[in-house]
Amino acid sequence: MSTDVFERVERATPPAAALAVAVVAVSTSAILVRWSVAPSLVTAFYRVLFTTALLAPLAFTRHRGAFGRLSRRDLLLASAAGVALALHFASWFESLRWTSVAASVTLVQSQVLFVAAGGAFLLGERVGRRTALGIIVALAGIAVMSVGDSLAGTLAGAAPLYGNALALVGAVCAAGYVLAGRLLRQRVALVPYVLVVYAVCTAILFALAAAAGEALLAYPAREWLLFLGMAVGPGLFGHTVLNWALAHVESSVVSVSLLGEPVGSALLAVLLLAEVPSAVTVAGGAVVLAGIAVTARARSVRDVPS
Repeated sequence: MSTDVFERVERATPPAAALAVAVVAVSTSAILVRWSVAPSLVTAFYRVLFTTALLAPLAFTRHRGAFGRLSRRDLLLASAAGVALALHFASWFESLRWTSVAASVTLVQSQVLFVAAGGAFLLGERVGRRTALGIIVALAGIAVMSVGDSLAGTLAGAAPLYGNALALVGAVCAAGYVLAGRLLRQRVALVPYVLVVYAVCTAILFALAAAAGEALLAYPAREWLLFLGMAVGPGLFGHTVLNWALAHVESSVVSVSLLGEPVGSALLAVLLLAEVPSAVTVAGGAVVLAGIAVTARARSVRDVPS
């Protein structure tokens, strides 16, 4: 596929369809993490490392010149996004060791609060009444899901409050990642941007894993397949597609769309992990979807070249 064809495919892709694919892809992340027996920092490190390796050939064959056009400010912002993403993965992956999939994924998606506030104060993004209503409805659904999960006694870890706190830390870091991406994706092409972000993220996670004394090798073939699956699914089709969408829709829309992830992850947890949510949790999922619909219809999709 030539560069021109690749760019035409980008322009022809409806942002709503791209967001739908990304939400489905990221919904598999918690399940893959739970299946892995490797330490959380190691799992996060290899997920991002393999994602970076898969993108590198495209970056250096079709976008080599774009790297030289990155300003020092662009590199600093991309590096900040990479640090935020690394801390997001480190805290959220560990959260999944201590609490249920439903609780962890719903709490980490509370990042929409921080994104909406940061978008308004830092990026000048207007949050209208319908958008605010959609966010409130979606967050109410998240609260209902979390309460339902607790009442049903399905928390999987020995320290669910610790796991929930880690998920909230992951939410704050995810908001910083989204906001930094929003600033850069207005003027920086997708592939060069994500390669810098993922490279910095990989370096930070490697340093954290090494500092913690975690073993980086000697894992069975099953683990390596899980690492690769995380890179291809949640990595390429999830986060990379989301970064593409940041050039076409406002960060609050991307973040609220991601509130569909708890629903998808909870359903997969039922099927693959035998974590059955309560009726209250299911009702909360329906409210989350309603909030997504309200917000998505309230925000206009913009045609911004990438």
